[in-house]
Amino acid sequence: MPRRIPRTTLDRLRTPRRFPKFLKAASICVLLAGLLSPLTQAAAADTSTAAAANDYCGGQCSDILPPGENGNATLAQILLNQAFGTQPDHAEDQLAPYGNLPSGYSTLTDAKINTFFNDASFGVASDQVASTTQPGGRSDVTIVRDKKTGVPHITGTTRYGTEYGAGYAAAQDRLWLMDVFRHVGRGQLTTFAGGAASNQGLEQEFWRNAPYTEADLQAQIDNATANAGARGTQALADANAYIDGINAYIDASDSGRYFPGEYVLTGHKDSVTNAGTIDHFKLTDLVALASVIGALFGSGGGGEVNNAISLLAAQSKYGVTEGTKLWESFRERNDAEAALTVHNGESFPYATKPDSPQGEALPDAGSVTQEQLVYDRTGSAATSTATSASTTAATTSLTSAKRGMSNALVVSGKYTASGHPIAVFGPQTGYFAPQLLMLQEIQGPGLSARGASFAGLSMYVELGRGQDYSWSATTSGQDIIDTYAVELCQDDYHYLYHGTCTAMDKIEQTNSWKPTTADGTAAGSYRMQVYRTKYGPVEYRATVGGKKVAYTTLRSSFMHEADSIIGFQMLNDPDYVKSPATFQSAVQHINYTFNWFYADSTHTAYYNSGDNPVRATGVDAEFPVWARAAYEWQGWNPATNTATYTAASAHPNSVDQDYYISWNNKQAKDYTTASWGDGSVHRGNLLEDRVKKLVAAGGVTRSALVKAMADAALADLRAEDVLPDLLKVVNSSTVTDSTAAAAVSKLSAWVTAGAKRTETSSGSHTYANADAIRILDAWWPLLVKAEFQPGLGSDLYTALGNNLPIDESPSAAHGPTGSHAGSSFQYGWWSYVDKDIRAVLGESVQGGLSQKYCGSGSLSACRDALISTLKEAAGKTASDVYPGDDQCSAGDQWCADSIVQRTLGGIKHGKITWQNRPTYQQVVEYTSHR
Repeated sequence: MPRRIPRTTLDRLRTPRRFPKFLKAASICVLLAGLLSPLTQAAAADTSTAAAANDYCGGQCSDILPPGENGNATLAQILLNQAFGTQPDHAEDQLAPYGNLPSGYSTLTDAKINTFFNDASFGVASDQVASTTQPGGRSDVTIVRDKKTGVPHITGTTRYGTEYGAGYAAAQDRLWLMDVFRHVGRGQLTTFAGGAASNQGLEQEFWRNAPYTEADLQAQIDNATANAGARGTQALADANAYIDGINAYIDASDSGRYFPGEYVLTGHKDSVTNAGTIDHFKLTDLVALASVIGALFGSGGGGEVNNAISLLAAQSKYGVTEGTKLWESFRERNDAEAALTVHNGESFPYATKPDSPQGEALPDAGSVTQEQLVYDRTGSAATSTATSASTTAATTSLTSAKRGMSNALVVSGKYTASGHPIAVFGPQTGYFAPQLLMLQEIQGPGLSARGASFAGLSMYVELGRGQDYSWSATTSGQDIIDTYAVELCQDDYHYLYHGTCTAMDKIEQTNSWKPTTADGTAAGSYRMQVYRTKYGPVEYRATVGGKKVAYTTLRSSFMHEADSIIGFQMLNDPDYVKSPATFQSAVQHINYTFNWFYADSTHTAYYNSGDNPVRATGVDAEFPVWARAAYEWQGWNPATNTATYTAASAHPNSVDQDYYISWNNKQAKDYTTASWGDGSVHRGNLLEDRVKKLVAAGGVTRSALVKAMADAALADLRAEDVLPDLLKVVNSSTVTDSTAAAAVSKLSAWVTAGAKRTETSSGSHTYANADAIRILDAWWPLLVKAEFQPGLGSDLYTALGNNLPIDESPSAAHGPTGSHAGSSFQYGWWSYVDKDIRAVLGESVQGGLSQKYCGSGSLSACRDALISTLKEAAGKTASDVYPGDDQCSAGDQWCADSIVQRTLGGIKHGKITWQNRPTYQQVVEYTSHR
């Protein structure tokens, strides 16, 4: 999972007072002539047709990606944005349509879909051509940009030219962001962008998980391409051409002085003399970028030490037998009430609990410490702020679950009005300016696709459409990361490998920084170091049975960040993907953990990707095991970090199921994901309930499926699926307290109205049922604590809260995702509350908790606890519940929920109303097939 990216000091670019005095508003006009970019080149007379011959969507493919395609801005454009709020062309023209869906979806029709989305047909109509470029003066590639969105449509007559154009277009739209993330992937962000605490935390978190040397990065390229035959050879050629295109734009923008203005503000270029350089990209940069994206969105697992800590806490309180039973009930590995993507009853066992666990290496209570990462701090790095940032980053890594934030709704043609499948799907990659993803169309020899790709990795479309099919992904989070306890020998930096005392490899680098216009943090430096073993990097130190050990993290995709390039190449190849079977074959080549969805004019399909290691018999994936040959992955080769992986048929997969839903929920029966929370109440239920109704009624249309998605996007999961049962308990006797009675009345009215967080009218910035929303936001953490802490005890309650956070409401600043992030309700204790309250009410519960907690099982005592906490919550003011932050005043409820495009560059955008929805999203219904 994927993690949310912390704000960096690049946010400071939005503050005008940090610009030098000579760059005041009065001088902006003087700078315009020399610094404005020649963004618009002369349009060709007629370079495209109204309808591409290879497009089988019949005008029924749409997509959206806020805030806008243009993620580059010159210094002058940044200054104008800061001083007057003006936007470069196409910097935010997709933000308003995206943000308007919550107020417009209720009256949506198929004809109105492109009011809120963009036409994603291939090609550009001749009257919609905004510019035409032949990058580098090449005759074998043309980049056409359309008037509405500025999306690049790249057409090449040679494979090299096509990929060269893709690299050039990527740099045109995201050069600064690409540069930021190649430095993040190398753990060098502070050196590049400044030493603020947030930058330190960001680079530390990623480098801890992927501490690669330059040789490591190069080896991954060599191995990924050498082992893939002709496709590997082609992938290497494509990547080289792509890099050439990026570097051609760097050279052109440097000599023409229209490069991103952030290079000036961070001290890499001089605005007057143009002195300084923008470093060329190289192939290893792509691996560094891929390691960041893989860590964020495509690698489940790694929580074994936290799991062990909470298990030990349960056993300490209740004894081994009852404590283990309690822990398993909260873990919900295979909950019978969980929403499933493959819901036909088919079983796909993975990471299930072994009958007789072997090799467990649980730490001694209180002995776990995280491995120190940062040393030798100087200057501003030695301040308390920097230390706090490091500690915060480390704590986040230790206690936060992997976070995945995407959804999919796919309906078989059997249940649609047209008889053709319909899909509404996309990834939730967070809200940033510029966005991490970028749009493009790419047409050339062996390439035909349109859609989104991560900036700097757009040699192929990663999520989008081909000629007669579309595909998308959600984060799946199955466990491909295991924790091993390596026994130390000689000292703390040697360990036993197959009986031989072996030295750990120390990987280190030193970063230093100095103040810049963008980041005034005083000069400083530090050294980061990671110890690596054959079983992966050291993450924790502890004792097991009094013996000193290092806990290491072994990820199946470690040293294999580039391998997935083959799968994406296949997805873009019209001669390869022609059916559900070939689609599934393509995504089987992607080693990251994703759920993949497919739709063409006749079929739908699903496949769960990832290199799932085959574990030794008896090894429980939930806990650390000894680093001994008997407990290693089957077929594991430490020199290459390869192993025996589960067969493709063992991965959850399906073709033409009546419908598919996914919102990072459980994939299939018996398939255990690494993250906690796959129980009776999951945000996947919000999709499941709505799509199931549509399918039962039949005649589903594109607009109906978009409505279902949009309706779920505004629902408060707690209010829709848990609050009715809480109110049953409260109303089991007459509520006599006036404060509680008034709160119950407001909450009940909200449930009756649909339990959504919606404005009274578009743009009002005031919620309907605002008091009820405030009360539930305040009540939830209070009621959960009152319900469970008395029975669990404070230590176990805290430990389980580290495995699964209590709440993730839209305004939860300290939740797993953070504030203003859109994505909500993935992680929380709603399933626990739901099962416990139903048990107390005497209702049927499948896979219930090991005991009743609310009121120790007494309905009247449970009611008293709920009413007491409800009264407390009702007494909290809006300012108490929404204390304000750098974006909002205290008490501003709408603003506390609102989505903010977090600045990763110099351009800022306005807030939009909350919606729980993919960032990039497609709406597709194909009318024919090749």
